[in-house]
Amino acid sequence: MRALAERLSPCGPVVDAGRAARTLELLQGVADASGWVEALEAGWPALSPIFAASPYLRRMVERRPELLGETLIAEPQARLDALLAAAANASLDQEGAEGLLRRGKAGLHLLTALCDLGGVWSLDQVTGALTAYADAACQTAMAVIAAEAIARGKLKPPDDPTVPIPGLFGLAMGKMGAGELNYSSDIDVSIFFDPETLGAALNDPLDAQPFANRVAHRLAGLLTERTEAGYVFRVDLRLRPDPASTPPAVAVPAALTYYESVGQNWERAAFIKARPACGDLAAGAAFLEELSGFIWRRSLDFEAIADIHSIKRQIHVHKALADAPVAGANLKLGHGGIREIEFYVQTLQLILGGRDPGLRSPRTIDALKALTDAGHVKADDAALLSEAYGRLRGWEHRVQMLEDEQTHRLPEEAGTRRAVAALSGEAELDRFDAEVQKTMAAVNAAYGRLFAEDEPLSAEAGSLVFTGVEDDPETLLTLARMGFARPELASQTVRGWHHGRIPATRTARGRALFTRLGPRLLQACAATEAADAAFTRFSAFFSGLTAGVQVQSLLLAQPRLLELIVQACAFAPNLATTLARRPAALHALLDAAFFAPIRDDSGVVAEIQREAREAPDFEVAMDAVRRIHREQMFRIGVHLVTGAATPRDAAEAYSDLADAVLRAMAPAALAEAERLGGAFEGEAAVIALGKCGSREMTAASDLDLIVVYEASPETVSATRGWDAGVFYVRFTQRLIAGLSAHTAEGALYPVDMRLRPSGQKGPVAVSLNAWVDYYAAEADVWEFLALSRGRVAWATSRGFEARAASALAQALSHARRHKSLAQDVRTMRELMEAQDRPRGFWDLKRAPGGLVDAEFAAQFLRLTSGAASGAPGVGDMLRAAGAVDGGDEPVSRLLSAWRLQRDLDQLIKASLGEAGDPVAEPPGFRQLLARQTAHPDFDSLEAELRRLRPLARDALWEILG
Repeated sequence: MRALAERLSPCGPVVDAGRAARTLELLQGVADASGWVEALEAGWPALSPIFAASPYLRRMVERRPELLGETLIAEPQARLDALLAAAANASLDQEGAEGLLRRGKAGLHLLTALCDLGGVWSLDQVTGALTAYADAACQTAMAVIAAEAIARGKLKPPDDPTVPIPGLFGLAMGKMGAGELNYSSDIDVSIFFDPETLGAALNDPLDAQPFANRVAHRLAGLLTERTEAGYVFRVDLRLRPDPASTPPAVAVPAALTYYESVGQNWERAAFIKARPACGDLAAGAAFLEELSGFIWRRSLDFEAIADIHSIKRQIHVHKALADAPVAGANLKLGHGGIREIEFYVQTLQLILGGRDPGLRSPRTIDALKALTDAGHVKADDAALLSEAYGRLRGWEHRVQMLEDEQTHRLPEEAGTRRAVAALSGEAELDRFDAEVQKTMAAVNAAYGRLFAEDEPLSAEAGSLVFTGVEDDPETLLTLARMGFARPELASQTVRGWHHGRIPATRTARGRALFTRLGPRLLQACAATEAADAAFTRFSAFFSGLTAGVQVQSLLLAQPRLLELIVQACAFAPNLATTLARRPAALHALLDAAFFAPIRDDSGVVAEIQREAREAPDFEVAMDAVRRIHREQMFRIGVHLVTGAATPRDAAEAYSDLADAVLRAMAPAALAEAERLGGAFEGEAAVIALGKCGSREMTAASDLDLIVVYEASPETVSATRGWDAGVFYVRFTQRLIAGLSAHTAEGALYPVDMRLRPSGQKGPVAVSLNAWVDYYAAEADVWEFLALSRGRVAWATSRGFEARAASALAQALSHARRHKSLAQDVRTMRELMEAQDRPRGFWDLKRAPGGLVDAEFAAQFLRLTSGAASGAPGVGDMLRAAGAVDGGDEPVSRLLSAWRLQRDLDQLIKASLGEAGDPVAEPPGFRQLLARQTAHPDFDSLEAELRRLRPLARDALWEILG
């Protein structure tokens, strides 16, 4: 019988001759005493470069030289048979089994390394030996667990000793299932059990699920735990159904239900390699037979085929790899790596294997040959991929032999990579790097030809793979390059969506659509330069959809719409919150008018009034108006934040919407008051003040209102006998509720009635004559300032609207009686500043030189100019005063500061709300503010604001004299 030592071939140059010499000296003493010195000397020309290049193997033989002796003097197959027999017949006590399995695994690692590196075994023999030992170790571990359970009285002694735990089995998945384990591979084992069979084998049938869970954990612990003797295999239990939400052992009925309802195509691909490996092997085979219809479908619809294609398309990037760096290259997951060859084969198997059982081999190269023989793969491509697969797997093994690490990356450091080259038989690092580069480029090119006509699902930055149960390293790198600061969170979220964990992707159709939408979503998030914020806020909205097929179809059909929504999520937490809390706001997007310029008449005013008018009662009217209002607020905000509308356009649109709501709710409130109290002969009007009055509404504005009425003193309501005061108070209360009350559809606006005569102490509705008298005799300066921005927003008739407008002009004329008007206004501004100080630099309203200063100046100028009519906007009032005064310089300075801060206020309120701080937002948002206000960057914008504010403050004091 020839010893292994005589069959080894030198694998390459000795990279560290000194280290090899010291190892030889240590081994010679042991070999001489044990009788295998001749075998050592015969094998040393091949062993020397191996132990010089591999620290792991060198440490192993220096620590346990007897392993080398036992390996060198035996024929390789005989040595393997002995190791497998020892593992299969290990003692059933934990300590004995753990030690024997670990010592056997060390012997196996040394044997397979020498046979691989010395050219004694082929790749199939190496991977087959590793897989066979994994099978034996799992079966022994299962037997140990069963013996322990029997000893504790949990499990009945089995009728068949070859079935340690009836009804419970472990499926070998992945490379273990295919017999293709790599040198330092973990093993994928999925534990399943039949509840009835296992329950009958237990002394407590109700303990089936907890018992199965304990078995799964115990199996992983026995093989994975590191002791002084090392470990056996790292065990991964996560290839079971939806591992994030299922126990470690899954009942067969639950597993079948899962795969039949939400099983994904990548899971079908995983089961191509599955086989029973431990436990009740017959039960495992029966389970796979029952699952065969899920794995191998005879007919596939278009969506299923497209989703299968996506397994390939997500990872393929159409770019040349001729100059891709080899240092740090991922031999498994990188472009042109092992995974591309495996997915190439598996995608074709999934599509074609349902009709042709001959294509169902779990082994990659065997399946590739079957596909080629059946005419589905060109012979040249098959030869290229088969040869590349062997080279890549060989390099992968040599990388892992350096330190017994589960890694697939070539070392970045040249010296360490030179060791890999030496183990591969290559003396020159440059030649080795060139060969790796050439091989991976060729694989990537062949992979790109598969389904080449399909739309790409990868990003220009790299792979976007969300199959499997763990984060794909290349995908995490891609996400990081795209600007995601937390790529793991994005990857885990998207993978959960692919698992159907939200309603939008719970159906097969929803998941198929998301396969196409997902990469576009991530790229849209990256384009905002605020990727994490955009993705997190979009996630809240997307997760809240009760169904996702319609929305996803819409976003795929209209890419610009997806970009708009993602931009809104990135830069407008307010809009994102609206979507998250009320996804129905998205219904506005279904309307073709959504994209029309917001300055155009979209018919919203007429729609709101019609909905309120046709509602059967007041509550229905409230909800109808709220639904339309919410959609339109969202529409205006999206147009503003994305630059489709200017801040001035947005102010007018928000104001038009507020007017429409008032004109809808006021008649509805009047009808409700008449329902409660009876018909009433009289007139009423709503006067809008503040931003509503000046038509400068923002996304965060409230409504400052005054209600006036006119009726004969003798008039009473028909049913309840209410006089005018009571009736119009009830009407006003209904109006306030209609505008501000929260219903199932949300709210409209906060309402402020404190600007009425006598403030909070007076009635909420006042007669027109009493109102005029109040301003003629009692009103203070601040009330005239507020009234300067007033207008009639609604009235019961055109005649009464005209009378109310005339009364408003008359009231304003009384302001000039105040001889110290300028001093009073100055005192008011100083008092307000002392009592309500600005909250920081970005408090655009209260800051010195901010919006309030411009408002005080504009209102003062209107009161002193004697203007009785005209648009009451702040800008309009300032421009009018400038024209009267011949272009007064202080007014010009105020206008410049006001325009910039008005635009910023619109953008920040729509995006962030009342107390938003741009500095706390992502850089992309600050750049948006700069772009929307015609500044090259945020620093320039801030500098301009700092320049204008002192000028505006000085202008206010100049105007006030």
